[in-house]
Amino acid sequence: EPDVTIVSGLRDTVVSEGDDVTFRCQVSHENARDVEWKLQDVALQNNEMNEISVEKGKIHTLTLRKVTEQDIGTVTFRVGPHTSTA
Repeated sequence: EPDVTIVSGLRDTVVSEGDDVTFRCQVSHENARDVEWKLQDVALQNNEMNEISVEKGKIHTLTLRKVTEQDIGTVTFRVGPHTSTA
């Protein structure tokens, strides 16, 4: 199985309280497994506040809905041993 790497990493984003914010990370291969999103070192799950999806097989997205002051911090995308932060 080929090693999946990060082609295009996360970008720092400033957003107003109450708005949604989306982070995107492109990987080198489709159907990447062992993928994880974190906010402040806490693993995120797909739920009503966090939308995690994959576009076109290689672009992994995380949308944080109605962000609050508690959401300030580092977002991390990990695939295998590779990480990107914003």
